[in-house]
Amino acid sequence: MSTSTAERTLVLVKPDALRRGLLGEILGRFERKGLVIEALELRTMDAGLADQHYAEHVDKAFYPPLKEFMTGGPLAALVLSGDEVISVVRTLVGATDGRKAAAGTIRGDLSLSNRENLVHASDSPESAARELALWFPKL
Repeated sequence: MSTSTAERTLVLVKPDALRRGLLGEILGRFERKGLVIEALELRTMDAGLADQHYAEHVDKAFYPPLKEFMTGGPLAALVLSGDEVISVVRTLVGATDGRKAAAGTIRGDLSLSNRENLVHASDSPESAARELALWFPKL
């Protein structure tokens, strides 16, 4: 693959996925698709990072329980790259609500929740750039 066509995206494998032992399954799906894991870090999300990451949602009613969930345990933050990686990852991940996500997607196969839906993936080049700068400022 030519690096000139590769783009990068941020993926967070959420605390529910780590609690359920699904990190290897999820990473394997990305790797089998041909995406490259450029960085991987096991860490927790503190309250300040949650507020920055979800800045557009902090005033919404659903945000406090989302923040509690995302800061409540370890997660895996990763940088994936590949041709059209943002749209490829969004397709692999599936619809936000695991109860409605298509079979064959990560959420469709492994999630039954809207909040505890295993994975966050950047939804545009702009959000990918902003989120990558937050999570991996040295890249």
